[in-house]
Amino acid sequence: MLQLKNVSFAVDPRGENKEIIKNIDLTVPKNKLIVVTGPNGGGKSTLARLIAGVEKPSSGKIFFNGEDITEKSITERARAGIAYAFQQPVRFKGLNVFDLLHIACGRKLDVGEACEYLSAVGLCARDYIDREVNSSLSGGELKRIEIATVIARSAELSVFDEPEAGIDLWSFQSLIEVFENMRKKVKDSSVLIISHQERILNIADEIIVIKDGSVQRSGSREEVMPTLVGTSSAVNYCSRIDPRKGE
Repeated sequence: MLQLKNVSFAVDPRGENKEIIKNIDLTVPKNKLIVVTGPNGGGKSTLARLIAGVEKPSSGKIFFNGEDITEKSITERARAGIAYAFQQPVRFKGLNVFDLLHIACGRKLDVGEACEYLSAVGLCARDYIDREVNSSLSGGELKRIEIATVIARSAELSVFDEPEAGIDLWSFQSLIEVFENMRKKVKDSSVLIISHQERILNIADEIIVIKDGSVQRSGSREEVMPTLVGTSSAVNYCSRIDPRKGE
């Protein structure tokens, strides 16, 4: 489905060529839930933005279903079947929640369906369906609304950057269920999540550990989890993170 070949990404803020992503080779096959984890500043969020098209690689190629999408925009990638949930959700002044879900869905959407999407992320539809997506909403509310839009997209590949940030403990189990159910809803779809949360790592088919811009290890949950828990790795604190605060 998704393949990164020798992908690198560098920035040059002070005349110094700082490489954030270094020659990453990565494959996300169909029907998989992949979790990318690792220490802060290791390049995880940059990797998600490269996949979504927010950033473009300095070198290397990105393929989606065999098509080279390296130079395609975030809009073109969305049309191709890639959905992306930002770490910090965007506010849309003048647009209400129902309209946002309608746009995300890409087809005629009735109120009942919209309410189901909101309920799935722990929001009372009656209280939010007509709310404007602006500064009146908290960061946690925006995060859950954004996740609801990704559900509505029914995309072939859904990418979430630290979805647990701003999610209260009561809603967290519902969030886990959302991820587990997404692949069942869309045939041959996959989910890629950037996360430190142990409960999210525990539902992964495959875990990829990113450190210093490179893939340090990857494999099944059974193979990788024992190397994370009880070690000095930065992801060792995953079980202690409060999902309301995020990273």
